[in-house]
Amino acid sequence: MSIAQVALDTPVAQTFDYLIPPGVTLTEQDIGRRVEVPFGRRRCWGVVVGLAERSSLPSEQLKCILSVDVLTPALPRSLLELARFAAQYYQHPLGAVLLGMIPPQLRRRAAVRGPTPAAYALTPAGVAAIAHLPRHARAQRRLAERLAAGPVDAAQLSELRTPLRQWLARGWVAPLDAAGDAVPAAEPAPALNAHQAAAVREILAAAGRFGVWLLHGVTGSGKTEVYLRLIEASLAGGRQALVLVPEIHLTPQLIERFRRRLPQARLVSLHSGLNAGERAAQWRDCLTGRADVVLGTRLAVFAPLERPGLIVVDEEHDPSYKQTEGLRYHARDLAIWRARQCGVPVVLGSATPALETWLNAHTGRYRRLDLPLRAGAAVLPQIRLIDTRTDRPQQGLTRGLLTALGDTLARGEQSLVFINRRGYAPTLFCNACGHVLGCPRCSAHLVLHRAGGAYRLQCHYCGLVRPPPPSCPECGALDLRPSGQGTQRLEETLAGHFPQARILRVDRDSMARRGRFEAVRAAVHAGEVDILVGTQILAKGHDFPRLTLVGVVGADAALLAADYRAGERLFAQLMQVAGRAGRAGQPGTVLVQTAFAAHPLYQALVRHDYAGWAARALRERREAGFPPYVRQALLRAEARSEEAVRAFLQAARAAALEGAEGVMVFDPAPALVARVAERARWQLLLQSRSRRRLQAFLPPWLARLRALPARGVRWALDVDPIAL
Repeated sequence: MSIAQVALDTPVAQTFDYLIPPGVTLTEQDIGRRVEVPFGRRRCWGVVVGLAERSSLPSEQLKCILSVDVLTPALPRSLLELARFAAQYYQHPLGAVLLGMIPPQLRRRAAVRGPTPAAYALTPAGVAAIAHLPRHARAQRRLAERLAAGPVDAAQLSELRTPLRQWLARGWVAPLDAAGDAVPAAEPAPALNAHQAAAVREILAAAGRFGVWLLHGVTGSGKTEVYLRLIEASLAGGRQALVLVPEIHLTPQLIERFRRRLPQARLVSLHSGLNAGERAAQWRDCLTGRADVVLGTRLAVFAPLERPGLIVVDEEHDPSYKQTEGLRYHARDLAIWRARQCGVPVVLGSATPALETWLNAHTGRYRRLDLPLRAGAAVLPQIRLIDTRTDRPQQGLTRGLLTALGDTLARGEQSLVFINRRGYAPTLFCNACGHVLGCPRCSAHLVLHRAGGAYRLQCHYCGLVRPPPPSCPECGALDLRPSGQGTQRLEETLAGHFPQARILRVDRDSMARRGRFEAVRAAVHAGEVDILVGTQILAKGHDFPRLTLVGVVGADAALLAADYRAGERLFAQLMQVAGRAGRAGQPGTVLVQTAFAAHPLYQALVRHDYAGWAARALRERREAGFPPYVRQALLRAEARSEEAVRAFLQAARAAALEGAEGVMVFDPAPALVARVAERARWQLLLQSRSRRRLQAFLPPWLARLRALPARGVRWALDVDPIAL
């Protein structure tokens, strides 16, 4: 083969042919390997996706590969197939997909330095390889002599860093967690109840073949224990397990639990909270086959695995699994495709499954396994509604909620007050003329924040920060007041009512520093916190044994939202946050402040009746012609000028109508937030009852779109959007 077909991270959906230079041999085993190539006036890294004898271009027009990365193993063929599927389904360039899978530090020429372990030891592959080292490789021979005798302290290898990094990349050397330390005993597994045992038996009976199971368990029902039993079985069979979680904040907690139960397994964590070196080292452990269990957020769905045996998607309903920039993939859907590709079971766990998942389970495409009881002796919390029309809130809190907080504090138990708005107040308005201060760059209000004793206005879309004005910019009045509640203002109000209480706020602002959330979790478990005030960060997956009361503030706003998925998200959010109340022998109570106590969503919530609510929501979706009964694609566009972006989308609609058989093309419309950072945002919705028809329609339409005049317009296609 003399031609290498290379995928590059470019906006064009094609690969590029390069000559293989003399002295360099690339075989079929090198497909998936990184190469450095000239591209225009720059040099960049790409991935070899094919080899050929000749190119469609004349040989004199082809450039040569500059270098080949022989230190990093080639990407597995299964990962290349996953990239091709993702590129085709989400209509994204293959090179951008492939290079997006690779950690940023490995996309550069520089060698990767991972964390420094205490010691290193030879792997079986290393033992076999050192027998064939050439005589002139003196540094490698010295390294081999030191390692052949047994584990060697890292401090003794300072002069051998280069061969050490090479051997790590080739999988010849493995870092040890601690030289000579004994592997701790595994934490005993708790007894399973009948529903957990039945779920484990059914999934294990299908080990080694593809199937999708929806593990529908109430909060606290022991879904994680089911995952652990399945993972233990997968590891016992010499296979790997991939576990996806929606939030970075959940990862350390799960890692801690997994380490206690699986002390001998090599556990790898992949998420965007890792620094560049950590992420590259963890990813390399996956690539070289050292990882036994991979646990991470949505990007971990692209982890290179050689021997997968199980895939788990925890809290599968969570919108965090949908990437909203670049390759707009849904990690849950790619996990299912990957499980089918590898012929392994995939388990989707949730107390409030996505309606798409629930419908698939109802129609028999997925198998449903129910965990209707909480693990151990715990019972579901009692959920009560506080009617804010009769018990009117003062500074966001009703008398009923304040009384319950005081009683819980008196008993020495913990409470959580949940409000999904960070900052001090959602808006600052003029009491004289009613003017609300908006962002000059976006069609959104400025949110009032407090830092120390000072206040600032901040836009949550473009990041603009400015001090509050001394007077109303509209009428000049001095009476500017905060309107509504945010976590900061609620924290202040609670401190006024309960000065003796230890109150802790948990939101994106207070948890920005790395390691902060782990410290907060430790403080809660140690009983050093009386009242938590927080956003959805606290709603998912956390087990706080002393927390017996949850109060919900400001939930009604979601009922009035324009997004048709708002109700689905609200129900899931409230069920999740309600699940924080009451574990083991302490019953829990949830109080929801609402002006719409008779609303079917709240009534189903009180009954813990997800199935009843989902049936009603699916009927409404079917009647309205919304997903999951139709398939959608959304063309998003933005430009400085509203006229430019609207003209582009009108031309895009005209191009769509040329071959839109079985596809409904709507008129262009402004986005819900129509302007961000001084750029107008519009969108064009396409819809079909057939996924196949929509997928067949998109490639030729996109080819016509690329030929349209679009000066100053940025656009992107979102297949299966979860927000309009």
